Amino acid sequence: MCLLYDIICGMMQVHAVALKIALDASLYVANALITMYSKCSAFGGCYDHTVDDAWILFKSMKFKNLISWNSMIAGFQFRGLAGQAVWLFTHMYSSGIGFDRATLLSVFSSLNECSTFGDINIHLRSCFQLHCLAIKSALCSEVEVITALLKSYANVGGDIADCYRLFLETSQQDIVSWTAIMTVFAERDPEQAFLLFCQLHRESFVPDWHTFSIALKACAYFVTEKHALAVHSQVIKRGFQEDTVLCNALLHAYARCGSLSLSEQVFEEMKFRDLVSWNSMIKSYALHGQTKDALKLFQQINMHPDATTFVALLSACSHVGLVDQGVKIFNSMSDDHGIVPQLDHYACMVDLYGRAGKLSEAEDLIRKMPMKPDSVIWSSLLGSCRKYGETHLAKLAANKFTELAPNNSLGYVQMSNIYSSGGSFAEASLVRKEMRDSKVRKEPGLSWVQIGMRVHEFASGGQHHPQRVAILNRLEILVGQLKEIGYAPEINLALYDTEMEHKENQLLHHSEKMALVFAIMNEEKFPFVGNVVKIMKNIRICVDCHNFMKLASYLLQKEITVRDSNRFHHFKYGACSCNDYW
Repeated sequence: MCLLYDIICGMMQVHAVALKIALDASLYVANALITMYSKCSAFGGCYDHTVDDAWILFKSMKFKNLISWNSMIAGFQFRGLAGQAVWLFTHMYSSGIGFDRATLLSVFSSLNECSTFGDINIHLRSCFQLHCLAIKSALCSEVEVITALLKSYANVGGDIADCYRLFLETSQQDIVSWTAIMTVFAERDPEQAFLLFCQLHRESFVPDWHTFSIALKACAYFVTEKHALAVHSQVIKRGFQEDTVLCNALLHAYARCGSLSLSEQVFEEMKFRDLVSWNSMIKSYALHGQTKDALKLFQQINMHPDATTFVALLSACSHVGLVDQGVKIFNSMSDDHGIVPQLDHYACMVDLYGRAGKLSEAEDLIRKMPMKPDSVIWSSLLGSCRKYGETHLAKLAANKFTELAPNNSLGYVQMSNIYSSGGSFAEASLVRKEMRDSKVRKEPGLSWVQIGMRVHEFASGGQHHPQRVAILNRLEILVGQLKEIGYAPEINLALYDTEMEHKENQLLHHSEKMALVFAIMNEEKFPFVGNVVKIMKNIRICVDCHNFMKLASYLLQKEITVRDSNRFHHFKYGACSCNDYW
């Protein structure tokens, strides 16, 4: 901080000398001063007056050239004042002042920052307008502009097909543009991102550490760790195995693919660990229900924790019901570490109380929060209300959630489930009608299982799978075998007032059950490594499927791993790693 203060003082002295010798009127000196003030402000953080100095200087200039405007736009962008940067460019363009590649790159970067708040449609329209300007000015042929444009479209929710078409139209593709298009696909279509990674190899492009990190980000969405292992081998081949960022990406990818042991191995072998490394490993333990290991690792951390560290710790406590431990950790944030709890931390605490059945404590915490609760907090409370049959509080949570996320089906679905579970089928029907009238669609339950080189997708009932009849026949046999050792379908989870047989059929056709049976049917053709069946599911596993998987692991003598929307469930010898607490 003292060094920074000296820099600020030196900078102002330079400016004073320029004023004394009348060089402040020089266009080149004024442009350099704007850049100096802006960059020092971005570096210093607490010296906000330097931004004002840059802006005051810019406004006082009698003559400005394109560099002057670019410097000020970049200055706003450096300081994180993205809105001002976009506004200044709009004013610049409407005033008839031209622009160049540097202008567009700064504005695209600012637009990316703006996309995290405000109306996404406005940002998408702005991105489209900038695209038109880039084409009109013939700057769209430059790879840096195309790359920035791709990132902007992706950040504001643009159509990935349009992004891919834009990439294909790029005349001079390089590893930066390949990495950019991979980044676009990494979250929304990870399989395509990985295929692009394979394609760039075939076209003799050499991936850098950033390319590898995006490839590993895509691998984190896959059912098994096979793809992450393949990328890992390439990382070693290119000599990046000691890169901390890539090790962190590997650690995360292996954990998300269900291989906690490989995550631990990467963490143990890292030569240099940053805070992201520690946070990622703690988060991995939390994801797999290893709370004791997460808390133990926190005691070993050799640097100051941050807000992310405590989100991981509170999440770990929530998954196993360590309420007292979680409260202690939450209080220690401000008391011992000087970290002010944010929405994520309050969401974890609401989840912690709710899962443990302490709904009044959860409601009280929400009322005392220093900020407005978001949709995550209300959805967490709603889920807990469903678990414990608290209809009155659930209505409040559902209404609040629907206000904040009107296009999300969760509020409607949870209330319908709560009414159905309590036998109030008329009320459940009204909720579903309201959902239809609002044109909100429920996310379908899907499961995936990898057999050999192919990943098979299952919806409830397996309507679209070519072997549906054979799977259902084999499933009925398995259900009969499980009933002999104690399996009893949770018919109270059925959503409609129907006959007992129909209720059982509703539960029978859940996607994860069909995925498991299909994997068993193909065991001889594609044996599983380590006798483990890995299934990925897009929504939370229900109680009935959870009981089913426990008994199936005992009957089949296999470990069954199910990754749902919240966490991993490792079923082995008739028990689950979550201890039936999820």
